[in-house]
Amino acid sequence: MDTRNPDVKFLAHFRESDGAEQGLWEHLRNVACLASEFADKVGLREIGQILGLLHDLGKGTREFDTYIRTAVGLIDGTNEVSEGKLDHSTAGAQYILSFLKDGIGPLSAQIMALIIASHHSGLIDCLNPDGVDLFSKRLQKDKSETRVEQAAANLEPSIRDEISKLAALNLDSKLREFFQNGHDPLDSREEICYKLGLLTRLLFSCLIDADRIDTADFENKDTKQLRQRSQYPDWSILIGRLEARLSEFKVRSSMDLMRREISEKCRNIAVGDKGLYRLTVPTGGGKTLASLRFGLHHAHEHRMDRIIYVIPYTSIIDQNANEIRTIMEVNEEEKGRVVLEHHSSLTPEKETQLNKILSENWDAPIVLTTMVQFLEALFGGGTRSSRRMHQLINSVIIFDEIQSMPIQCVHLFNVAIRFLIYNCKSTVMLCTATQPLLHQVTPRTRALPYDPHKVVSIDTTSVKDALSRADIIDLTTQDPLSFSQAAVLASEQLNLSDSVLMIVNTKKAAYEIFNHLP
Repeated sequence: MDTRNPDVKFLAHFRESDGAEQGLWEHLRNVACLASEFADKVGLREIGQILGLLHDLGKGTREFDTYIRTAVGLIDGTNEVSEGKLDHSTAGAQYILSFLKDGIGPLSAQIMALIIASHHSGLIDCLNPDGVDLFSKRLQKDKSETRVEQAAANLEPSIRDEISKLAALNLDSKLREFFQNGHDPLDSREEICYKLGLLTRLLFSCLIDADRIDTADFENKDTKQLRQRSQYPDWSILIGRLEARLSEFKVRSSMDLMRREISEKCRNIAVGDKGLYRLTVPTGGGKTLASLRFGLHHAHEHRMDRIIYVIPYTSIIDQNANEIRTIMEVNEEEKGRVVLEHHSSLTPEKETQLNKILSENWDAPIVLTTMVQFLEALFGGGTRSSRRMHQLINSVIIFDEIQSMPIQCVHLFNVAIRFLIYNCKSTVMLCTATQPLLHQVTPRTRALPYDPHKVVSIDTTSVKDALSRADIIDLTTQDPLSFSQAAVLASEQLNLSDSVLMIVNTKKAAYEIFNHLP
């Protein structure tokens, strides 16, 4: 039995709940609309549009249509091939290199071909460790296998016309504009090539997110209702909530005075230009709310899209998120929509369907995530993490405890941050009590910029005693303590205070000391 819908020539997706069909041309237009919107944030709307219109070109053949209809039960029979063997992603890439390259330019054609060929697997390694050119090998695949000529002939006329108009534009000039508008004075040829890789991944992110959104929202109507699509409360509203909370804080000690001074400095410096800022304050100095104050006012000043907190430890994220959420989410309908936590240790009550949907692409005005997730968005394999990269554009990105970043990531991190600052018009704030010397990395092209006018710090001499959280007293002897001696020491200290924590390096030592306690 063949139950084809005559209005759907080629099927893109099928919704099992009610039997609805999404036609291929509708899907291509929807994805093109979203991808162009995302890419327009860096002035590359036309590239996003072409990516959307051609990413699933290979589905526009009778062979693939029969395959997908059989798979969902619209046609009786069995599939002789699996979807993995029925290649539908190479056709769009071959189409670009065969028909569009002369018009749009070889560089943009190569970038778009790579993205489309990779949109189900993650970006292809163009060269493998043995030096084999895997990208060219993929693009030279026999056209009888990719069915590109059949798919091109079947392309809906209005889409073909739209692509033809876009093909008349020199998109390589758009790429040059992208780098000229975000000129980094220290860029060398090597760094520009590296940033071209980041730009390719950024455009890949635009396509992947657009494709996944349209597919998921067709297959499940509920997900569409949960998305916010960057329609967030105005920054002025969130600023009002924070300022009201800060006004309730009383100054009762020198520590309170220091926290207020830091907070005021963050408020005042927020009107400055976009770029790289440093917040250097000791533990207990109120970094969380001070940096939030900076982020809100800076985002409002420059009409930025979101604030992203990058924090090394999930325990700190949970604590900071609760503090920020209490201030920012005052209405029940805002719960989970203003402050989004995204990390691997969410408790079941926080890992709701809403949280899962919004975490897919960091769709919230204030996002708290880990350094691992941030680096995955920039460099991770596959497609899941890469969806989030385009959300870093025009954002305030606040790194807490930046000194904990793994040293082997410093060069990758620094060039990526320069890319986000200069090319993506984002602002970065590095927060810590002890700033790492990221501006002194060699070569200079991989060091972060340093501007003394974008530093928030404070003289802590007056609050030195208040900041001291522990006294270190050396009770060790020349010879190591025995288990019984360690147990006696613990007992003596317990008589002087309410509790004692003794740290040893093995479970056996802990067990023996415990057994020797009086």
